[in-house]
Amino acid sequence: MPQQILLWFAADPALATLAGILAALALALYLFNAVRLTIIDFKSHLLPNRILGPWFIAALVLLGAAALLAGEPMVLLRMVLGAVILFAGYLVLHLIAPAGMGLGDVKLAAVLGLYLGFLSYTHLLWATAFAFIIGALWSVVLLLARKATMRSSVAFGPFMLAGAALALVVAG
Repeated sequence: MPQQILLWFAADPALATLAGILAALALALYLFNAVRLTIIDFKSHLLPNRILGPWFIAALVLLGAAALLAGEPMVLLRMVLGAVILFAGYLVLHLIAPAGMGLGDVKLAAVLGLYLGFLSYTHLLWATAFAFIIGALWSVVLLLARKATMRSSVAFGPFMLAGAALALVVAG
């Protein structure tokens, strides 16, 4: 996301500055909600709708407005498609194995799709791969430490959030 913001500052300074501020606010919202949801999901294995719904709307407005102010309407389209693609992919996983992938994860995928789609489809791919790799490594650690068994459930939301954050920073 930082690279995209920097490019906008080369355009109309006033609009670019406003676009950068909106994107930065969206990023701050990401960090705030990622911490909240990680704590909640690890404790309760729930990702509450009261957080996910407003976050989706706020991210769509902030990032969408940033894209439009920067003169890049195709970014808005890519964001929406990113949300649909991740939502659909995680929904399929939920339908295949409902015990392994909760509906909260499916809804979180839509939110993350907005952020990742803001940058590129490649970010969608990397974030998903990172989430499953980090989640698998954590599960192996729990198994080796005998803190979990093969039948234990692991909150996946924190790994989705970490995978997306990692993709936002390093993928491209």
